[in-house]
Amino acid sequence: MPQIKQRGGAHMDNARPMRWFGVSTIPWVAVVILGVVGCASSSPPETPSAPPPQTTSTVAAPSTTTSSESLAFARYYSAVEARLVGEGLLRTDGGRRDAPFGAATLAANFERIALFNEHTLTGGRFVAQQSPSRLRRWETPVRVQAHFGASVDATQRAADRAILNTYVTRLARLTGHPISVVNTGGNFHVLYLNRDEQVAAGALVRQILPRVNDATVRAVETMSRSIFCSVYAFSESGARPVYVAAMAIIRHEHPDLIRRSCVHEEIAQGLGLPNDSPAARPSIFNDDDEFALLTPHDEFLLRMLYDARLQIGMTPDTARPTVRRIAAEYLGGGSS
Repeated sequence: MPQIKQRGGAHMDNARPMRWFGVSTIPWVAVVILGVVGCASSSPPETPSAPPPQTTSTVAAPSTTTSSESLAFARYYSAVEARLVGEGLLRTDGGRRDAPFGAATLAANFERIALFNEHTLTGGRFVAQQSPSRLRRWETPVRVQAHFGASVDATQRAADRAILNTYVTRLARLTGHPISVVNTGGNFHVLYLNRDEQVAAGALVRQILPRVNDATVRAVETMSRSIFCSVYAFSESGARPVYVAAMAIIRHEHPDLIRRSCVHEEIAQGLGLPNDSPAARPSIFNDDDEFALLTPHDEFLLRMLYDARLQIGMTPDTARPTVRRIAAEYLGGGSS
């Protein structure tokens, strides 16, 4: 069953506006073979065909002038960032000074974040529905490729590429899995788009993901202002839940800290951490927006996710004893 994880947003007049993030597992073969969204194929799983080579691309903007809506989005997100930082949120210190955690907490947080879904695809739309899931991650090398809208100038592209390169190198080190940034032939696509480009992104999405379903295209093109960024990770229908492709959407209107925060969370979630937990601290996998960037706690989650002792397809019940042993090994068996 396909799933999506999203993180909630609120208007500026609320006490604590929050970002939205999404992860989905789309029945990749079902879309191609059955032509129906949300149906699992009863046929034997097929090996996905390699996508056509892609170069670092520029999306044609709908017009040469940025729309008033895009400019309004930029003002809104700047105000949100200023407000969150003013409230002591979007921290970048990692929580070492005031957010200790032990092995039991780490294991519980991993189970909730890696082995549960927050949203599911029902009737062609993504709806909130917590449910147990199975452990999902990549087996093939992850090739992260950036795509920039025409609204993103050369200076900003260089800054985005530098952040992406540094972060991807860190993720490869943490997971022990081959993850790299490429200029062509990517399977994890990161799209930097402004509002004008986002609402017309269907052609690009179908170009880089030829087997994408209509629900995903519609979700991208209709992202509301409350959705700050999103990521979609795709696996084969009926097979072990192995990711074969992913796509993240990063809004160009974001100021620097939210922009970087989106990159950190979306790519990490697209590696196999699809859910949030209100108990996770210090963590970016929490709807409270306390932390902007990947924390030491989150580094442990990624190490656990790609630990060979955990097998793709494990349920919460089957994974729990191993998760607890690994957490105790990392943190010395603390009880909290």
